[in-house]
Amino acid sequence: MKALRYLALHSLALAAVALLAACSPGQKSDEAPKAGAPVVIRFATDWRAQAEHGGFYQALASGEYAKRGLDVRIVQGGPGVNVPQLLASGAVDLGMGSNSFIVMNLAQEGVPVKAVAAFMQKDPQVLIAHPDTGVNSIADLKGRPILLADASVTAFWTWLKAKYGFTDSQVRKYTFNAAPFLAHKRAAQQGYVTSEPYTIEKEAGLKPRVFLLADEGYPGYATMVLATDGMIAKNPAAVRAFVEASAQGWRDYLSGDATAADALIRKDNPEMTPDVLAQAREKLKSYRIVEGEEGLPLGAMTDARWTAFFDVASSQGVYPKTLDPKRAYTLEFVGK
Repeated sequence: MKALRYLALHSLALAAVALLAACSPGQKSDEAPKAGAPVVIRFATDWRAQAEHGGFYQALASGEYAKRGLDVRIVQGGPGVNVPQLLASGAVDLGMGSNSFIVMNLAQEGVPVKAVAAFMQKDPQVLIAHPDTGVNSIADLKGRPILLADASVTAFWTWLKAKYGFTDSQVRKYTFNAAPFLAHKRAAQQGYVTSEPYTIEKEAGLKPRVFLLADEGYPGYATMVLATDGMIAKNPAAVRAFVEASAQGWRDYLSGDATAADALIRKDNPEMTPDVLAQAREKLKSYRIVEGEEGLPLGAMTDARWTAFFDVASSQGVYPKTLDPKRAYTLEFVGK
């Protein structure tokens, strides 16, 4: 589990508000490029390089960005890296939004940042349970202890409560350590389909039951590209080119030769061993995390999906029902 993705999301939004108040729209630290020169795009990821970022690294390695007149520089995330702050200060031009709650929190706080594409149609969030304990579906977890990070309690847990009637009495604190889960056969824990199940199986010799929330109707997006309103207004062509190149990068990473992209990922993050990258890439494909099930173009978003997400979250009191969810995203670059 990438701990940065589960920081207190509202605090990220508030920090970005303060920074944006001090920065002019579209402010950049670099000088304006000369005529005909590639447009520099600094793109901040939400964690250290991994297969879950593979399409962006593929587009960089294969020249998809370059052929569209972009000089893309991936700014690797990690502990302490705050993508909304980097966007707000002008330190980067585009950033990665891990999940729909992050984007909607920014909208709620009035931060002029929008999602312009979603490269994971399915949020890779899963619940993991022990085998042979009578758990054959998410519904079977009712009444059982579930290990959750603090920020998850105000995020996808709200959907689980609304859909399955789970209660807060089931919540146990998750510290990104599988030991408590392994020690308690009735327990379940959160995870990413591309990460924790493999780690648990490899290190504990246990093949867990894995339930992808998206396959049960969870409507959130993941791995979104974020842009400030200033960037969208100032250089929409560059935003569009980045989205189009990234879509091709994801297509090639999943269906073509990923060797060059994986080499760049391992250069940025040597902890990513070939077996970890290979299994994560296979999970992205087999669960259709990037493509989704609706046959839409890669990166697509829809009003219907955003509305469904907002309706669930607002019904549980996460957001006021007066908030306009369209403040969180634009379909200008991915169609309707």
